[in-house]
Order: sequence, then C-alpha cells, then structure tokens
Amino acid sequence: MSATAQPIPLLLEDETKAGNYFVSNYPPYSFWTPDRVPEALAALERPPAPDTVLGVYLHIPFCRRRCHFCYFRVYTDKNAAEIRRYLDAAIQELTLYAQRPFIGGRKPRFIYFGGGTPSYLSTQQLGYLTEAMKRLLPWDEAEEITFECEPGTLTEAKLRFIRELGVTRLSLGVEHFQDRILKLNGRAHGAAEIDRAYGFARSMDFPQINIDLIAGMMGDTDADWQFAVEKTIAFQPDSVTIYQMEIPYNTTIFQEMKSRGEEVAPVASWSKKRAWVQQAFAQLEAAGYTITSAYTAVRNPEKTRFLYRDLLWTGADLLGLGVASFSHVGGTHFQNQHHFEPYIADLEQGKLPIYRALTPTPEERLIRELILQSKLGVVRPEYFLHKFGVDIRERFAEPMGRMRDWGYLQDDGQTLRLTREGLLIADRLVHEYFLPQHRDARYA
Repeated sequence: MSATAQPIPLLLEDETKAGNYFVSNYPPYSFWTPDRVPEALAALERPPAPDTVLGVYLHIPFCRRRCHFCYFRVYTDKNAAEIRRYLDAAIQELTLYAQRPFIGGRKPRFIYFGGGTPSYLSTQQLGYLTEAMKRLLPWDEAEEITFECEPGTLTEAKLRFIRELGVTRLSLGVEHFQDRILKLNGRAHGAAEIDRAYGFARSMDFPQINIDLIAGMMGDTDADWQFAVEKTIAFQPDSVTIYQMEIPYNTTIFQEMKSRGEEVAPVASWSKKRAWVQQAFAQLEAAGYTITSAYTAVRNPEKTRFLYRDLLWTGADLLGLGVASFSHVGGTHFQNQHHFEPYIADLEQGKLPIYRALTPTPEERLIRELILQSKLGVVRPEYFLHKFGVDIRERFAEPMGRMRDWGYLQDDGQTLRLTREGLLIADRLVHEYFLPQHRDARYA
C-alpha cells in the first residue's frame, strides 16, 4: 500500500450493523419496480440470444424453523394441503413459461433447488414436483442439479431418492458444528444430525457434496470456529462455502435489535469474521483445497465446478420459479410476488406472478458481470473486450487504481486479481464499480 493511500472508506466501520453485505446482483434490487414488469413480459416473447445458456431455479420456501439470521422468504406454518397447492402453482408457472419464445427449444443446463429447505419436502412431494418439471422442460442435458438440504430433514431413504432424481451437487446447510451455537441462532438441526446426514450422503456417491459454514454467528468464539473448520476438513467434502454473517433488515435479529433500540448486532465484528474466514481458507489450503472465490474452497478444481454461479455470472438466462424468486431473461431482471397468497393467486388465475423488473443499460450489464466475476478473485479483461467492446482497464481506471493503492488488486498484464486480503472484502470492494446513482441507495 502506498504512503498516500487511505484505508478503504467502507471498512472504517468494523461493527456489524443491519443491512445487506453480500452483493448478488446489479443494479441493486431497490431499483427494480412494478411499473417495469412489461419489460419482463416483452423479454419472454423474444427468442434467446445465440449461445445463451438456460438455467432453472425453484424456491422451496418451507422450513422446520426460521433461523434468526434468515432473510429469505420462508414459511414454518404450512400443512400438506398448502404445500401441495404451492407445488401446483410452481408447476403452473413453469407451464406458462415452457412454450414462450424465450425458451427457444433450449433445455436447462443447470437446475437449482433452493430455499427455505428443499429437503423439507417428502419423497412423494418431490416425486410429484420433479416428474411434472421434467415433462415440461426435460433435464436430460442438465450438467448440474443442485439441491439444498437441512441435515435434520434427511434420512437414508430420502437421500437415496434425491440421488435418484439426478442431483449432482448436494449442498448441506451445516453453518456450524456446535449445538450451543446452532440453537442460539435458531437452527433446527443439531450436531448429531449433521454427522448422520453426511454419512448417509457420502454413501450415496453424489458427484459433489458441499458444506455451508457461516463465520460470526451469535455466540461464536475462536475455539468454536476452529472446531468447525477442523470438523469440516475431517469430513473432506468436495467443496466448502463460507459466508460472513450479515444482518439484513428482515431478520429476527434485526427486529430484536430494533425493539431494544440497538444499532450493533450481537455477532462478531467484520475484522473478526474476516480473520476467521482467512484462518479457514489457510487450513483448507493446507489440507489440499483450492480457494476459487471469496466464499469457496474446492478439493479438486479440475472436476469440482459450480455451474449455477459461473454461468449466471457470465450472463446466462435464469428462470426463477416460486415465491419471491429472481429471474434474468434476455437482459431483463425480474422478481416474483413476495408473499405466498399473491404468488399462488396469480397462477391460479392463469397469470405470471411477476412483481417487479428492471432492464439494465448496456453499461449496467457490463458492471454487473464485472462485479460478480470480481468475487471469483480473477477478472480477464479480454472477456469484457470481446463481449462488450470495452477495455475495463480504461473504463474503470480510477476505482482499479484505488484498489491497487490499497493493496487489494494486482494486474499481471493478462488478468486482474484480488489479493487474499481483497478477496476477504470482495463484497465491499465491488461497490467501487457502482455508478453514482447506485452507491448510497438501499441495496434490497
């Protein structure tokens, strides 16, 4: 870092306060509006751009318990009849999309079952859902099918059924291995259930098993985190995803902070969370893993991929099904109705449940891909020159210069690389690429 460089302003505040940290898209969601829904409907009527990959995401919003840090749309009070009604609505949604021109004869190359808790569904419910999906949009060309699981919902029989569905990437929402911390943060499972579920999963020969961890949960300590890292390495999963705890506004933790008039969340500071992620990365590397993004370590990068992330971050079309799901079709972003009843009511009336949308400008599309790919730690300027006709070194000379001065960005002539310190704060650094009108706006 040069003598004249100043610390990155966004990191001057170390305490964890409410708000979104993780950057998953651009422009920010707060700029997506209901009056632009016609743009989404128009995008559905256009054939796909040549060589554009299609993926499908389905949100399963049911959980045994809502975690105190959860900011997703989830429900813990739905009975079997309500769940069946929701599955019927999702199938109807896919039916409405399947014959639209934007499909263009494509079959999904990746499919992602997210939540909520997809593994909350019974085998009968899963079979009913997936058989209908495959009839409408066949999976025979899918290279990756990801399925999120909460360990306490898994039995040997259910895991066998999930494997027979064709799931190639099983993602276990472990988060931590200490019962005390899991309970304090509202997780439904315990440590014993993690051990049992992982043993069953490994015996099923899934091509990839991923373990999710969260650094900085309520009650976490240096010793607890070290135990979590050691336990993860002992399992030898194919990939490990580590997130730094954030407290968005729609979490239980924030509501409790608000009721007490508190601004600082009862979780670890940002510097402590970064230190814990760095510690985990170092130990994973010592165990033979490779760090492939700001959040991910993989045991064998030659064969362990994450197509959902990599293809979405290079402009793939994503068809998002389910309540509050996000889509990206033909350059237009859109999101479904945010709540259970409006989502289902639209579909029962034969309407697509799109709530808000935005079509980014060409410059915003460029920035979106630069932001997302920066989180991989490596950006190739030639890619952007070929796709957008823009030399990003010239267009973003000022923010890249700041990042180099701060010691977070390196340029070897072929690639732009975040240093390890830069990778640990990637979600802060990418704000340097935001256009002025987006910098101080609420993200979600």
